[in-house]
Amino acid sequence: MAFNCEVCKEEITEKENNYSTKNCGRPLCRKHQHTKNNSMSKKDMYSKENMIKGRIAETLIEELFLYLGYNVFRYGMENTVPGVMGLLKGVRSDVADNIRRMPDFVIQSNSGENKGEVYFIEVKFRASEEFSIKNLPKNYPFENCYFILVSKKHIKCISYKELQAGKVISPKSQNYLGSRKEFALDKKVIIEFCNFAVKFFENV
Repeated sequence: MAFNCEVCKEEITEKENNYSTKNCGRPLCRKHQHTKNNSMSKKDMYSKENMIKGRIAETLIEELFLYLGYNVFRYGMENTVPGVMGLLKGVRSDVADNIRRMPDFVIQSNSGENKGEVYFIEVKFRASEEFSIKNLPKNYPFENCYFILVSKKHIKCISYKELQAGKVISPKSQNYLGSRKEFALDKKVIIEFCNFAVKFFENV
């Protein structure tokens, strides 16, 4: 099993990992074990918190589609090559940008009129329940992507083409995931998963 420093991502030994976890509260290389004040900054804490919320939302949607009989494949480069996002930190290039923008999932329908159809899915958590084209980088490369927004109360969905046309997700919008004809999902099941979201995010 490989161990890595949480700060610089360098590989560390098992002994270093065990020592650092016991004395610093997290895995660190020798250099960062001795860095003054190993506690995370407010910015780092905020970033970690948002990452955790996003992963919970991704797992919720992954389990929803699996439950409904879809084939679900994790697609983002972070899933394909763990640690790659850390390596790309600060790197500015078209290739790096496209890697960062890769959708979270590829899903495939196993039944209904759209049996066999394949879709790109990007999952977002937004406590504000707001999402628009402004939230995406310019020249977003995955034009056939669907964005699923998980909030404290609802699970909504919008396509990239709809975002381009000026449509948005807002607290008052009616673009619920269960209403998407492409996916033909069971609304009762989605309501159950919405209840899960409420449990996870009610204090966010």
